[in-house]
Amino acid sequence: MLRHTAGQAYDELIRLAERGPLRTRGARPVVRDIGWFEPREGAIEAFARIGAGDRLRAMAFRLEQGRDLRWRCTAVELGGPRAHRAGTR
Repeated sequence: MLRHTAGQAYDELIRLAERGPLRTRGARPVVRDIGWFEPREGAIEAFARIGAGDRLRAMAFRLEQGRDLRWRCTAVELGGPRAHRAGTR
């Protein structure tokens, strides 16, 4: 996927690959849900919810179509459960 990535998304994918945040012990990761939104023509924002055992993670990315009509990933984000801040619940 790296050759279809532009800008900061390239750096983020390399960082994620090195960390291996979806690796688990025992339970195999499974895509539980996917969705997408088209904020404008030539751009798609998509997400996947990935479960492994009792863990649930979210991965979001943005695809943009270039002048050459090729799609490139321009943003990637991977997150898990949000941490509770002191004083909030």
